[in-house]
Amino acid sequence: MTEKVVMYRGKRVYAVKRFRKVSLGKMEFGRRVERVAGMSRRCEYLVPLTAYLYAKRMKFVLTDYYPMGSLADLLAGGRALGHTALDWNQRLQIILHIARAIAFIHSQSPPVSHDTNKYMQMNVHGNVKSSNVMINVDFSARLSDYGFVQLVDPVEDCDTWQMKPPPPPPSPSSSSPSESFFSEKLCQKSDVYNFGIIILDTLGGPRAVGLKRCILENKEAIRDRKADFFEFSVRGKEKKQAFNVLEIGLACLDSTPEARPSIEQILHNILEVSEKA
Repeated sequence: MTEKVVMYRGKRVYAVKRFRKVSLGKMEFGRRVERVAGMSRRCEYLVPLTAYLYAKRMKFVLTDYYPMGSLADLLAGGRALGHTALDWNQRLQIILHIARAIAFIHSQSPPVSHDTNKYMQMNVHGNVKSSNVMINVDFSARLSDYGFVQLVDPVEDCDTWQMKPPPPPPSPSSSSPSESFFSEKLCQKSDVYNFGIIILDTLGGPRAVGLKRCILENKEAIRDRKADFFEFSVRGKEKKQAFNVLEIGLACLDSTPEARPSIEQILHNILEVSEKA
């Protein structure tokens, strides 16, 4: 779980990520956390790690705290009130920042061995989802939980809520067919797939992911404004931009992993869209 903690020295506010099931020893846990912390400081689109604690009954890391919460919080909050708080430019910026974060991760060198007991896969995130995308007050985005799936036992779920009780039963969004990090081997193509889920959820709402086939069959109607898809008001040039990003998201969700684009190609395509803003 993640919760708010006030650090009195300097009055700074941090988020605490607690791990319930950790089989790593103290030295290995610390080594991995320090490596993740070093990497996160090199990318402005990753949530930085500040400190960690490894004790007999408690293991946690400290990260920066984001009062706006996560992308999942913003989307769900807007929907609960019957409106969406994010306009198109904000959504496009968030999607772009997530892509930049994943691109940085995927650019790292692969491990020299597949023995994950000794080596971390620093070139894969493993748990890309909207609740792991933290939002700043300027609506810039940072991806959290980088490397965390390699700190815990595979049976532990990595929640990332802030200052909230445990989430309710799965919604259509949370029950989407994401490719979990619990697979035997962490995979960049799974990061891409889960990024596609974020795109569809951000554009069309929580039911969009489950309507992938319907969306594919009605792409022309959506583009020509004969069918509704986007959950926010968008017209003219922005409508074309949103449709182009939708196509990027659908490519990420290809059922064949090898057919999915690389994050470098995805980032290139999103930048092309954003430059036409």
